[in-house]
Order: sequence, then structure tokens, then C-alpha cells
Amino acid sequence: MDAAFLQCIDPACAKRYGVESVAFQCADCGGLLDVRYEWDRLPVPKSLREFEAKWRDRRDPLAFSGVWRFKELLPFAAPEMVVTIGEGQTLLQPSERVARYVGVEPGKLLLQYEGLNPSGSFKDNGMTAAFTHARMVGAKKAACASTGNTSASLAVYCSAAAAMKAVVFVGSGKIAYGKLAQALDHGALTVQIEGDFDDAMARVREAANHLGVYVVNSINAFRLEGQKSIIYRVLEALDWEAPEWIVVPGGNLGNTSAFGKALAELKELGLLDRLPRLASINAAGANTLYRLYEHDGVRWNGGKWDRAKVNAIYAEMDAEKRRASTLASAIEINRPVNLPKALRALEACNGVVREVTDQDILDAKAVVGAGGLGCEPASAASVAGAKLLRKEGVIAPSDRVVCILTGHLLKDPTVPAAYHGTDRELFDKELGRRGVRRASFANRPVKVANDLADILSAIELYTRDEPARRT
Repeated sequence: MDAAFLQCIDPACAKRYGVESVAFQCADCGGLLDVRYEWDRLPVPKSLREFEAKWRDRRDPLAFSGVWRFKELLPFAAPEMVVTIGEGQTLLQPSERVARYVGVEPGKLLLQYEGLNPSGSFKDNGMTAAFTHARMVGAKKAACASTGNTSASLAVYCSAAAAMKAVVFVGSGKIAYGKLAQALDHGALTVQIEGDFDDAMARVREAANHLGVYVVNSINAFRLEGQKSIIYRVLEALDWEAPEWIVVPGGNLGNTSAFGKALAELKELGLLDRLPRLASINAAGANTLYRLYEHDGVRWNGGKWDRAKVNAIYAEMDAEKRRASTLASAIEINRPVNLPKALRALEACNGVVREVTDQDILDAKAVVGAGGLGCEPASAASVAGAKLLRKEGVIAPSDRVVCILTGHLLKDPTVPAAYHGTDRELFDKELGRRGVRRASFANRPVKVANDLADILSAIELYTRDEPARRT
């Protein structure tokens, strides 16, 4: 068998499959699959600093990509099979404003901004790897269930690089217009079903079995391989020194899972001697992981996680017809497909899980925006979660904390327009129905007469009050 292979994550099974397989679950036990490597058969760098040399060869598409620059750490594909559109040109930026808001010392709070990807979200990191595998297996059509960002990224890769047909499944009213516009504009067939993301995910997997469509949701192990690169870029920006904390929004738990896998592999290879702690942050209206992990005590436990407790909560959701409900639409998911992998990641990184309200998310988002980086609501769950963990004393003031901002502000422009604007009807429609009752850090437009004196007075007042605004 090749040095790269798929393997069931259940240690009691551990069945292997070749990388040419398009299965996402083990045929024997139903467990999720990992992409694994026999590292002793592969050219592994002796130091992470070796990757810095790639910056000198930016004309090479693989060296230019912020994913494939690290191809030695995801070596499942030959270079000629790689599908790339220059993803991963992202930045890690300190924010003193957000540091004050969270409660950590100056210089200790950093924002990893994934909104600079071609489709405007972190999904492109995983999609380049998934489409590379799709090319390896000769796929002609690709599909996904989506709350928005996956569909946008899928459509971009199908139209720009892979010459494949794209099919997107979305739930009724469960996708932000900014993301839907991308899927439509890039030519994807968009199928809107009655139901939510969990329903769409079930249907896309059924349709894939009937039509032979390649599924690119994060149940696809190759998607998560690409998302590992976010961790590599964070470490690169920190001169290869691990922070104390990495805080990430938790929806389908692909990033939580991928980050844990990336860090565990680096430690296994002797390339990182200390792992950061990992915090996965749910929205309160979609808090399955938080409930299971922090309330019910479900742990990976070496692969012996308590499936009975998980099934009991899912049965309770079904009986109550409970749907995920949060304005952070990108993480509005009740049944995260990567739950077992996320539990494993949390165990490896001494992780914690928290839930934050929509109010917390929007206030944090406004503070992030005031500091110069515009993110979609789900992104700000990481900052809201860091603030909560600092308040609890779990994060220390001196800890270096990296918050992942997963998507661009314009992914969901209606929410900030309602939060900051003066249109009460829009506020009530978009935010009031979600329980948001006040815009704590709103930057209200100022209405003035068409008169120069009034305009100058308004500007003078704004300038005088600026140091106190949104801090």
C-alpha cells in the first residue's frame, strides 16, 4: 500500500483503504476515516523553518498556495494532480482593541483572518485538497450541503479550476444572501430543500450514492487535510512558536478536527514540542458539542467515546423537533458530522468547549470590525469565546491567544447593517427574532440636514468622541 492511505479512526477497527477510495466512513464499523501517512517512507522536513524557503519560489503555483506550500505535511497527491487557485494568502494580525475587549495583555491577542481566501472563507483551504483528490479519482460532478461558505467555495473551484459540475443543497431560508449569490454567480445548481443543514447533509449523501457525485463536505477526510494548513500558517506567522490558545468557531467541527490532527502530527514528527490548547466555540442556538462535552462529559477516551449519550441527545432533538437557531449561520448545525474527530482533537490539545449567545457574537464582531478586519458573524464566536474563557479565568491575561476569523464581512452583510443601522424594522426582523435586544457597540449613521454647518458639527462631535467608541 502507498505511504498515504485512508484509515478508520476507531482504534478497535483501524481498517485501511487506498487513497483512491471515495468512501467517507468505514464499511466495517461505520467510523469516520482519516488520511494517514507512513511518515518513515516520506521526505519529512527536519524543521518547520524549511518551509520558509518556499517564499523564494512564488512563481511555482504550489509554493504560492498557502496550502500546498506545506505539501510535505499533506503528501497524498502527486504535484501534477493538485488543483489550486492561490488559496491561503491569509494573515495573522495582532489587535490591541480586541485584546482590551477580551482582557489579555497588549500584543497577546491575534486574529487569523481567513476572509482573504478566493471565495472569502476558510473553506478554500479544504476545497483545494478535496478537489485534488476528486481529480485523482476522475470525478466529474461535485456536491455539498451548505449553510453558505461551502457552496461558495465548491462553486468557485468547479468553475475556476476543476471543470466539474457543481450541485449545492441548502435548507429553506438557511443561507446568507452573500454566500448564495456566490454559488449562483459561479454556476452551481442550487437545490433548496425544506429543512435545515442536517436535512440537506442527509440528502446530499443519499444523492451522491445514486448519482456518483463527489461530496466535498467536511465528512470528506481530504477536506480536513487542506484545513490543517491554517495551523501551519499560524505557526509560521509566530516564528514557529505555538501560542497558548487557539480559539475556533464550532459548527460541523471540521476546523476543530483538522487543527487537532495537524498539531498531533507535528508533535509526532518532532516538529513541535508543545501543543497549544484548543477551544471550540458553539453558538448557544447550535450547541451540541458544548452540551455533550461540558455537560454530559463525553470524551474521546482513546476512541471509546459514549455513543449512547450522543444518540440520546439526537433522539431528544428529533422528539422535540428542535432545529439549530443562530444568526451565525455558518455554524447553525445540530448534528456535527465530525464530532468523533473533534473529541479526539480536544483530547490531544487539552481542549475546552464553550457556548456564546448571538448577542455575544455580534458585540465581538463589532469590536473586531472597529479594529479593521471585517468578519462574518460566525467568525466572531471565537472572540466572544475567548472573552468568556478569560472572564472564567481559564485563559490568563498573559496567554497568547489566536482567534480564527473564518469568513469575510460581506458573506453576511445584512446582519451588520441591522446591528449598526437605524432601521428598526430591519433590526427587529434580523436580530430581534434571535433575542438580540441591544447593539452595544453600534456605529450608528448620523442623519443631518443638507447644511454645511450641521455636517461640520456632526463630524467634529464624531472626531471628539472617537477614542471612546467601540472599545
